[in-house]
This record gives sequence, C-alpha cells and structure tokens, in this order.
Amino acid sequence: MDRRRFLALQAALGFAPFGTGLAATPAGRPDADGVTRTHALSLLGEPSLPKDFTHWPWVNPDAPKGGEIVLTALGSYDSLNAFILRGTPAVGVTNIYDTLLKPSPDEASSEYAHLAVGIELPADRMWVAFTLHEQARWHDGRPVTAEDVVWTFGTLRQSGRPFYRAYWGDVTECVAEAPKRVVFRFRSNENRELALILGQMPVLPKHWWQGRDFARPLLDPPLGSGPYRIERQEPGRSIVYRRVEDYWGRDLPVMRGTNNWDVIRYEYFRDNTVAFEAFKAGQIDFRTENIARDWATGYDFPAMRRGLVKRDEIRHELPTGMQAFVLNLRRPLFQDARVRRALIEVFDFEWMNANLFYGSYTRTASYFSNSDLASSGLPQGAELAVLEPFRAQLPPALFTEEYKLPVTDGSGNNRDALRRALVLLREAGWTVRDRRLANAQGQPFQFEILLNGPSYERVALPYVQVLERLGITARVRTIDPAQYQVRMDAFDYDMTIDVIPQSLSPGNEQRDFFSCEKARENGSQNVAGICDPVVEQLVEQVINAPDRDALVARTRALDRVLLWQNYVIPNWHSRTFRIAYWDKFGRPPRNPRYALGLDTWWIEAARVGTVEEGRRAVQQQ
Repeated sequence: MDRRRFLALQAALGFAPFGTGLAATPAGRPDADGVTRTHALSLLGEPSLPKDFTHWPWVNPDAPKGGEIVLTALGSYDSLNAFILRGTPAVGVTNIYDTLLKPSPDEASSEYAHLAVGIELPADRMWVAFTLHEQARWHDGRPVTAEDVVWTFGTLRQSGRPFYRAYWGDVTECVAEAPKRVVFRFRSNENRELALILGQMPVLPKHWWQGRDFARPLLDPPLGSGPYRIERQEPGRSIVYRRVEDYWGRDLPVMRGTNNWDVIRYEYFRDNTVAFEAFKAGQIDFRTENIARDWATGYDFPAMRRGLVKRDEIRHELPTGMQAFVLNLRRPLFQDARVRRALIEVFDFEWMNANLFYGSYTRTASYFSNSDLASSGLPQGAELAVLEPFRAQLPPALFTEEYKLPVTDGSGNNRDALRRALVLLREAGWTVRDRRLANAQGQPFQFEILLNGPSYERVALPYVQVLERLGITARVRTIDPAQYQVRMDAFDYDMTIDVIPQSLSPGNEQRDFFSCEKARENGSQNVAGICDPVVEQLVEQVINAPDRDALVARTRALDRVLLWQNYVIPNWHSRTFRIAYWDKFGRPPRNPRYALGLDTWWIEAARVGTVEEGRRAVQQQ
C-alpha cells in the first residue's frame, strides 16, 4: 500500500454504522459544572466498555511475548517522517508513537483512553480537554507533556500533509492549561466528530524535534513513546522494530494482549510477484492476498502441501469505499461528463471478474459500499429533501432514474456498450477520423494510465484494448512507488487506479477527498480534482449532521451526486480479508469486527522448531 492510501485510511478511522446521536458522546454523566469527565467517547450513545475494563474483549490478555514476525513491504522508502508531503516513509513507522485515544476495532464508533487518561467534554461541546497519563514517557525517559501535544498539533497543521489542515480545520485553539492537561477549542459545536478525531492524533516529542526541520525527510530514527522503537534500517531494503521492554503503557487496558512480537521486520520488494515467491520460500511469515488469481491458483506449493502454511478468509464489516480508475478532472480531456460516462460504459467488469478474478469480486456501485450509507433506487424522504435545493444544478435524471453501471454477459463481446459510448462521445464533440477519435480541432483522444506496480497491468491492458476499438489511444505506464507518489502529489497523471476509503461515520476527511480547496492543493487526497459547488455544500452537511438519521440521508445524497457526475470508473471490492501465514502463530478465538487484528496474534514457541525445519527443507529443494 502506498503512503497516499495509508494516510487516507488513517483518516477514516472514526466509524459509526448504525444508531442515533452522532455528536461525540462521553461515557458517564455530567458533573455539577456541566462537564462530563470520562475514559471514552463514542458517536453512538455510550461506549460499551466500562471505565474499569481490563482488556479488549477479543484479545488474549495473557498472550506470550517474544519472537519475530517478518512482513512484506512493496517499493522503497527514504524517510522516517510519515507526516509530511516530501519523501516516502517506511512502513510501520507510526508504531513508535502513541495517540491520545485508541479506537476500538470491535465497536463502530468508540475511542478509549490511551495516552490521555481522562477526557472532559462540556454540555455545549465547544471544547474538549485531555489529561495525560502521569506515567507517559518518551523512550528517552522524559515525560510526555501537554506542550508536546500543542507542538504536535501546530506543527502538523503548519508543516504536515494537507490532510491535517482539512481534518482539524474547525479547531480554533490548542492550549496547554497545565503540564498534563491540553484543551482544544472549536469554531462551533456542529462538527460532531471533532473530539474523536483529535483523539486519533499521534503525539510527537517537541524536545527531540528542536533544531530539526520537520518539513524535510529524515533517516535519523525519531524518538517515540509507543510500544516499538526502530532498531535498525537499510533504506529501501528493510526496517526492523523492537518492542520496548519498559514501555510505559504496556499494562493499559487498550494495550494488554497486543503488540506481542519482540521484533517486527519489514522486507521490501520492488515487485509483488517476487514478494510472493519470498513468502513461499519461508522468508516472509504472513501475507495478505490482494490478487484473486494468486489466491485461486498460486497456493499449491511444497510448504502448503506439507501443512506448514495456512490460509484463511476472514469476513469483515468494514465499508469498502471506492476503488476505481480515477480520471484527473484537471485535464481538459475529462471535463465533460458525457466523456466520462462513455469510458464507464466500455469497462467490462463481468468479463474481468470471470476471466481474471475467478468470480471472487463484487462490483462497487457506491462510494460508501458495504454500508447503509450507500444510495440506491430513487431519492426519497429525507435524502430527497437534502437534494431538492440543488435540483437546478443537478442532472434531471438523478431525480427520476436509478443510477446504474453497465452490466454485460461476460463474453467480452461488448458491442452495445461501444455503441452507447460512441453516441455520448459524438454528443461531446468527438468523432472518428481514420479510425482515431478526434475533436473539432483535430486533436486525438489519447491519455496515459499511470500505475505504481505491475499487478494492475492485467486489468489496465484489456481496458486499453477496448478503448482502442473506440479510436482512443491509451497507454499504460508502470513506475516505481516512490516516483508514483511524487507524481500523485503533484497531480501529474491523466488516469490512475486509486482507492477512496470510507468509514461508517464519514466526516471531516470528506473535505480532503472532494473539496475545491483540496483539488488545488498538492498532496491532498482529492485525486480526481473534484470541484463542484453542490458536492462542496453536501460535504459540509455531512460533517455537521446532527444525528445518525441526518448523516445517512446527507451521505446518500452526496454519494448519489458523485455517482451521477461519473467522476470515476468504479472497480470492485471484497468483503473478506484473505490471509496466508506460516503456521507458528497463535491467535485469539475471534477477530474484531472492523479489523484484521494481527497485532493480537503471538508466536507459539512449540511450533517454531517444526516450522523452521520445514522451511529449511523447502529451501533445499
């Protein structure tokens, strides 16, 4: 996963799938002064775990510590600063930091005390205060203070990636009112999730960064306070994290039974095929499989046949968001919605699913797929009321027709779609001349599809062949992840494959995905360059939704408008985690509902010898 997708996923952590009452709700009741003092916040009534809970319900609190896990990373890295626009950060580097609160991956909306031991929220919800643990320490032994929080907040907003300025845009002030107490004041009380997303902030050490330029990449191992520290690194090849034996938070309820490996080692590979071969040879311990062909046909190898490697599919309840061919609307070529719809018409998902994916995927038909936030049918009720003020600015069909993606018989003979696409292209001023599509000025219809690895070439190349039948010249260009990141940050692409992740409680991150300001700001998550006044207003309505019912109606309205503007060519999604691993691990009896939960696994010492012996036998073959 590249940094862009990783950061976008971080932005979507505050999820809430059902219920009412979407303002951040503290556990407990207000004191006489009207302030609630609590250990947790939720977007759904009260958090489910009481103040005296001892560990997450799904973990093994007595899981043994020890051993090493070796994981795969693709591409390269040239920085240990994951929070800035420049450079490509090492995978896993955020594990060295603590956050104020810890999201529960088994609840849809709750965050619990972590670096902050207490939370204060007033009745008018115009501020939130966090009191830090007295025991909280940096790895050099110095205490974590409110000044560190204030410095982190200001630095990330000023010098961090554009995402932070959008995410925390409604915070007017951050003040250290005591050595261990920090207060955030808000522009209004309408931004329902602001207290929770501030809790997601990783806290950085002010004293370590003094004299260093935060806006520049660095390879000096930064100081953290979290469960791991960087032990050694070979930039672009590997990075090793070692568990901090005297970690201050090891016995916190949100940490017991987690972070059980003594060592986490990431080995970097330029190509996923090579990484898979390394896994089969026993050089990698655990793998998530994202390629349907490999999952269907690639796991018949000696270690698998000997029972040394296990596979599993774990069902999850996460929204799957929108993976798509994303069109860069900053390019004049894609600014006509009819052109964009023509490109959607000739994308034959059914053929690809049958011939490339072994029927394992579902077509994505919503930006909020796999959730109750997805639009469907015709707008009605509360959603229609949200859309009605914008009727004159929207396509008339949005109110009278259900949005549908084209469906084929999977044979690859997609003539009806080609005819529909040509009609749309002619309406937009494009005609076929000498078997090439051109506009009135004689300019050919041609563009580049930019990829950051070869895995998607087998998807892009058949699509290119279909486009050729329309007279469109599309070229596929695959570059290394570091170069890809630079071009993405500068919006230097025509079309690419990207993921717009979503949570079960969409909010402030929608500005980074869809606002005009972020369409112009390099490094933002607005990959498509969407700048539409209706979308802009709907995003703000989503952020300020007063309750769950309003959030659902407003999000469905936003989803419907985005779909009808044909900004992307939707791909597909899976509703399971596909994993493979060498059989040396123990794991809890169940997974949390909204995460894989790998950080709760542990090494079974009794199995290690058998696995290592089997690995040597495999490598000698």
